[in-house]
Order: sequence, then structure tokens, then C-alpha cells
Amino acid sequence: KQWYQRRVAITAGGSGEMLLLTSLTLDGLTGVAQEKMRGHGMKAHYMMLMMNLSALVVMTISLLATGEIWEALTFCTKHPEVVPEIITFGFASALGQNFIFITVSEFGPLMCSIMTTTRKFFTILGSVVLFGNALATRQWIGTAVVFAGLVLNDRFGKTVKVEKL
Repeated sequence: KQWYQRRVAITAGGSGEMLLLTSLTLDGLTGVAQEKMRGHGMKAHYMMLMMNLSALVVMTISLLATGEIWEALTFCTKHPEVVPEIITFGFASALGQNFIFITVSEFGPLMCSIMTTTRKFFTILGSVVLFGNALATRQWIGTAVVFAGLVLNDRFGKTVKVEKL
């Protein structure tokens, strides 16, 4: 079997669906937390600081509990050329988070979710059209459901009032 055939066999058992469900659940919980923070008048960068400090605590505990911190440090010691790449990735992530938290702070987590879903949708379509990546039938169905949801939200969703400065 080719590597991609083995990969399909491995993921066909529903583990991908479970990861997707977990991701959507955590996104929903994050949205609720962000809406509460927004309700208290928290600004974008303070909200970003609080969320990142929370993530730092969870990740530090996880890395220490699993011992993976030592594996990561050993890897970076053996391959120092990855350190600038890690730093660049961190800066790029912080820049992206900046825009996400500004969107959440100004328009709310629902609008941010709609924007990121739309971006992901067009990224997938671009991947298919520009690079010829094929989608399985159920992936096309999922793409159609996302597109239908975006269209229905645009047509029947809540309108967002934007205050002029």
C-alpha cells in the first residue's frame, strides 16, 4: 500500500470526526468565554493577554506532566537551525492573533468565527482549483454544508450594527 492509502485506512475509523467534534466544542466554549470578556469591556490586547496566559499555564503543566518539554529542548539542541523558524512562527502567530482579537473585541466571537470559516472555505476551494487537490465525496458534502451555512447566515442571520466613528 502507498502511504496515502494507509493514512486513509487509519483515519476512516472516525478519529478525524472525533477531533473535529472536539475542536468545534472547544471553539464554542472559547467563544462563550470571549463574549463574557467582551461584555466586561475588555479590549482586544488585554483579552489576548488573558487568553495567552491561560494557554501558557495549561501548556506548561502539560509539557511538564508528559515530559515532552525535555524532548523538545533536546530536539532544538540537536537541530539549532529550527530555532529561528520557531521564533518566526511565534511572531507570525502573534500577528495573526492580533487581528483575531481585534475582530472579537469589535464585532464579537460569532462574526470572527464566520470570517475564519469563510477564509477556510475559500482556502479549500483554492486548493482544489489552483493545485488540483481532489476531495472525497463526503468532503464535497461537508464543503457544500459550510457554503450553505454561510449563505443562509448571510440571508437570514442577525445583522451586525457597525458604529461610525
